[in-house]
Amino acid sequence: MLSCRSFSSSGSSAAASMGGRGLEIHQVFRPASMGGIRQMPQLVTGNGFPAVMVRLMSTSSTNASKAKKEATKGKGEKEAAKGKGEKKEVVVNSYWGIEQSNKLLREDGTEWKWTCFRPWETYTADTSIDLTKHHKPKTMLDKIAYWTVKSMRFPTDIFFQRRYGCRAMMLETVAAVPGMVGGMPLHLRSLRRFEQSGGWIRALMEEAENERMHLMTFMEVAKPRWYERALVLAVQGVFFNAYFLGYILSPKFAHRVVGYLEEEAIHSYTEYLKDLESGKIENVPAPAIAIDYWRLPANATLKDVVTVVRADEAHHRDVNHFASDIHYQGMQLRESPAPIGYH
Repeated sequence: MLSCRSFSSSGSSAAASMGGRGLEIHQVFRPASMGGIRQMPQLVTGNGFPAVMVRLMSTSSTNASKAKKEATKGKGEKEAAKGKGEKKEVVVNSYWGIEQSNKLLREDGTEWKWTCFRPWETYTADTSIDLTKHHKPKTMLDKIAYWTVKSMRFPTDIFFQRRYGCRAMMLETVAAVPGMVGGMPLHLRSLRRFEQSGGWIRALMEEAENERMHLMTFMEVAKPRWYERALVLAVQGVFFNAYFLGYILSPKFAHRVVGYLEEEAIHSYTEYLKDLESGKIENVPAPAIAIDYWRLPANATLKDVVTVVRADEAHHRDVNHFASDIHYQGMQLRESPAPIGYH
């Protein structure tokens, strides 16, 4: 026979499970197995139901609730799958209220397919610029800059030889670095000193973006091999850090280096054009991205692309030599307005 203490414990736990409803211990008379009558205690709830029955009812209710949730979940998944099959276009609205702008159209009414640049960022290159201009190194710093660039040309010539498509791709991965690196110190200086930049931050960023678009164009022309991609990683890592250090130590030296780099780029693209004109390199149709970016005619060829890219490099040459000259005169770049929009 169970002790009264055990019934007391069971009563407490049952009361807790019933949300505070009390349990009573009733004496129930049942027939004895050997004849006669013996008295057995039984737990009964305050509502008059036996505790065992209440527990069974609670378990049954819980199981029914779980079954209902699972049925609802399964129904929801089926409806979602059905809806997913029926949906053809999903419109994503940002939680922050930022929505995609309306589709842009070209002048002929066709849809603008580029997201990396917009119609108002396109332009017609000025190919009338003087390609023969050269800044003669006079000071010791200029001579160091000049011969530094010349020394970088020899291994490039050996590696790429006359594969000018791959050479242009490699050149643009490096040429897009100085504008970004030069814009960062000017940006931070403007923030620290609460002063205007004279438009030079924007001018240098425009240069970096223009060089990047050169790369996007030549990626369509020359498919780089795996070792050329690896070389890009190595060269860009070294050049970025070296140029950043050089710009911090001497901005006039850094801009002069870029000026001479652009002169070498003009030379490379001129050789590229010679091979295109002589038939050594096939004059394939211009990539679609180049036609839209430079506003070239629909029947433009690779020769047209190289011509406008060479003109861009000549403009970058002038901008960087101009920036170096400003520093040589003992002034800051912000003291002289930047040639914004001068590709």
